[in-house]
Amino acid sequence: MSNPILRRHFRKGMYDDYYEGNDRVYESELVTTEEPMTISGTINKLVLLFLFLVIGAYSSWTQAMAGMADKVNILMLTGVLVGFVLAIVIVFKKSTARFLAPIYAICEGLFLGGISALFEKIYPGVAVQAVSASFVAFISMLLLYKARIIQCTQRFNAVLLTLISSIALIYLIQIVAGFFGRSIPLIFESGVVGIGFSIFVIIVAALSFIQDFYFIEESSNMMYPKYYEWFGAFGIVITFVWLYLELLRLFAQLNSRR
Repeated sequence: MSNPILRRHFRKGMYDDYYEGNDRVYESELVTTEEPMTISGTINKLVLLFLFLVIGAYSSWTQAMAGMADKVNILMLTGVLVGFVLAIVIVFKKSTARFLAPIYAICEGLFLGGISALFEKIYPGVAVQAVSASFVAFISMLLLYKARIIQCTQRFNAVLLTLISSIALIYLIQIVAGFFGRSIPLIFESGVVGIGFSIFVIIVAALSFIQDFYFIEESSNMMYPKYYEWFGAFGIVITFVWLYLELLRLFAQLNSRR
């Protein structure tokens, strides 16, 4: 759901150190003698990852619209499981991002395309609404960050981490309750409380972009290795996927009330 990938690098608002496996690597060791990462390079990698995301989504979307439900279920399940494993590998071995991030994006696309088609069949138009709103939120957060209207301070990180942890706990309780045929009352329904909770989660997800932008900017200033371009772009994709899924759910809730 959230993006813990980049957040784990924050320490008092700066990247004093990070961990590769069990070895501690200090900031001075991150300055590479090879070509360092750049913001423009990260943007290029992000565009490529979005392209792979769209390719995966289009594949499962077309299958779903063609009525091949069984095949779509397999694609979605494969996308979720493989994507999760790849994300874990990338987190603990960041240098693999240049190889695994594109595959991860395709896997996430397979899941997003399938679930979007399912929602679209029930509530026509929600997929386009969710995609449009996701890009609007992304661009808005970027502009707010560039204008320094929202700054990624230590307090900002602490508050955002608390909110995301609380949301994650609620979702975990919901998943566990689902195994027993139960559900948390109100917040996952289409009533006022449920819609309010969805809006709250969407705001938190959108604010997570601020951390992503800060990570990329600071990493570039500190001349991190070139593969951090893939790692930074990978983090933004995770946030974008989370935001899109929450928006998809919100628009479905709103449409169900008509």
